[in-house]
Amino acid sequence: MAESENTTSPTRFGPAGRPRARGLGLPVPGTTGTHNAITDVPGLRVGFTTLKDPVRGIHTGVTAILPRAPARLMNPVWAGMHSLNGNGEMTGAHWIRDAGWLVGPITITNTFSVGIAHHATLKWLARRFPDLGESLWALPVAAETYDGYLSDIAGFHVTEEHVWTAIDGAKDGPVAEGSIGGGTGMIAYEFKGGTGTASRVVETRAGRYTVGVLVQANHGLKPWLTVCGKPVGDLLPGRRVYDYEHGSIIVVVATDAPMLPNQLERLARRAGLGVARGGSPSGNNSGDIFMAFSTANDPGQLPEPPLFNMTAVANDDLDALFMAVVEAVDESVLNAMLASDTTTGKKGRVVDALDHGALKNLFAPARI
Repeated sequence: MAESENTTSPTRFGPAGRPRARGLGLPVPGTTGTHNAITDVPGLRVGFTTLKDPVRGIHTGVTAILPRAPARLMNPVWAGMHSLNGNGEMTGAHWIRDAGWLVGPITITNTFSVGIAHHATLKWLARRFPDLGESLWALPVAAETYDGYLSDIAGFHVTEEHVWTAIDGAKDGPVAEGSIGGGTGMIAYEFKGGTGTASRVVETRAGRYTVGVLVQANHGLKPWLTVCGKPVGDLLPGRRVYDYEHGSIIVVVATDAPMLPNQLERLARRAGLGVARGGSPSGNNSGDIFMAFSTANDPGQLPEPPLFNMTAVANDDLDALFMAVVEAVDESVLNAMLASDTTTGKKGRVVDALDHGALKNLFAPARI
């Protein structure tokens, strides 16, 4: 059976057998890793806690990304970040800009729960690393997008235990997408959105590396939606949700390529080009915040050693990594929408799923 027909291929189909962008036959460019997910970067793990109670209008949760194995989470990973439009929050961003690194799990949740995600992550670290607060120090990254259209966001339903469950349940391999974890109540281009992921394998003079992306997609308007260069939003069925754009997107980029913090900031910036490929200009009300980190050049557990010894790919080799980010972000947003079902939220509000058949038909040979 050809890979394009193989419903067990994780690059093309999700864990439940649902088609992703490649499984639908869309002309998505680039060479993926084994699972077409952020977890293709060796050592990375992703976990979720999903909270759904339609009667109470709850559609929310937590996503956790572990850059290293749990026992090594106090070993910094080099990082950079970029805010394309700042109507949102990502804690720890100022320290990433100054020091160029982060430690601990990265969490993504809803806007009103970013504080509890940060607080609970610190508690989790304090229990696992008894020296935290003495010789060890942490400023976790917690990010958010707003799920208040579908979910009872003011109910503050995410608890410390939910954050811990997402962190403790993090694993490698295929990553579930759509209405899961922090993406449970999110909307993208006025279709049901949420969590999406993709990866690319690139060749440089220094060797072969993997770039993985995970998005929490909650941005855009239906008329803006562009798929593989084709404006499709107005051609697809689905009811309108908004009169103007007021969503957000968080993008986490990971790589095993050895990179300096300033190079990783440049990598994070390219996430904005991936978002733009999907049609969004990054609206005024959108929190479009991106970060990138590298698992290479492990300096060991904090506190910092007297000297850092680092290697990095040459700037002239960054183009392949830049393109990998652009392609993987664009594909991740598509995967988030394709994995989601039509959802009825609080006050009976309905957000339609992206119609697989209608989208596929737009790319039939006679229509291209």
